[in-house]
Amino acid sequence: MATLGIPKNTIEILQKYNFMFQKKFGQNFLIDTHVLDKIISAAGITSDDMVLEVGPGIGTMTQYLCESARKVIAVEIDKNLIPILENDTLKEYDNVRVINEDILKLDINKLVNEENDGKTIKVVANLPYYITTPIVMGLFESHVPIESITIMVQKEVADRMQCGPGTKDYGALSLAVQYYAKPEIVANVPPNCFMPRPNVGSAVIKLTRHEKPPVEVKDETLMFKLVRAAFNQRRKTLQNSVNNSPELHLNKEQVVEALDKMGLSQTIRGEALSLEQFAELANLLS
Repeated sequence: MATLGIPKNTIEILQKYNFMFQKKFGQNFLIDTHVLDKIISAAGITSDDMVLEVGPGIGTMTQYLCESARKVIAVEIDKNLIPILENDTLKEYDNVRVINEDILKLDINKLVNEENDGKTIKVVANLPYYITTPIVMGLFESHVPIESITIMVQKEVADRMQCGPGTKDYGALSLAVQYYAKPEIVANVPPNCFMPRPNVGSAVIKLTRHEKPPVEVKDETLMFKLVRAAFNQRRKTLQNSVNNSPELHLNKEQVVEALDKMGLSQTIRGEALSLEQFAELANLLS
């Protein structure tokens, strides 16, 4: 079977099916076998694993996953790709199931129960830029049993996921990802590894799920409301941001008192607080 990581083979399949790239789905297919090898080895896929792949495209990475994993569930939103996957690029594999569905609307817990007896899975994906955050956060927040998420994302987003307080990329996504997982950039990937070529560089990042979160927080929801408030208006002081947040019903005095207890200045901005400090603040305010 023709390996799709080789550009010539990708072009042949696209021409055979008259496939048109859809801008709304942010489609960029990988055409570099070295990068594919790197993703598979970083994800640590073994013959015991069930892998959930988000956005298989024409099945380039799916073929690699099928070679390594016990079972692959590939969720693809674009119905025009389904015949390519089912009748062509994946037809020789009996350990793959293709689902034509929007990953954000799919009940993944139910899927994992049916397909893997509720045991932990690994997620692998080459994600379009505009939907990276909702997919990653959706997987974590719905408490799907995940061991790790290994994803190709825009380089800037990968940087944001792993940076700490006081840096310009630090924000709500950094805190949320680091609360749930340990992020590690595995590879940087230039635009010429894709078809069509994106305008920006990409990176492969592996998020290894924490056994339990690194901070003790009584009310997770409150903590994330505080985080969102802090970064929605990052130029403002933390107490003003919290005060202006429609999600939070706290007055300035409560916030000032909590900051005092933590030994922090009343004029501090949210971007200066670490995950531990946001957790402490949430605990004081709950």
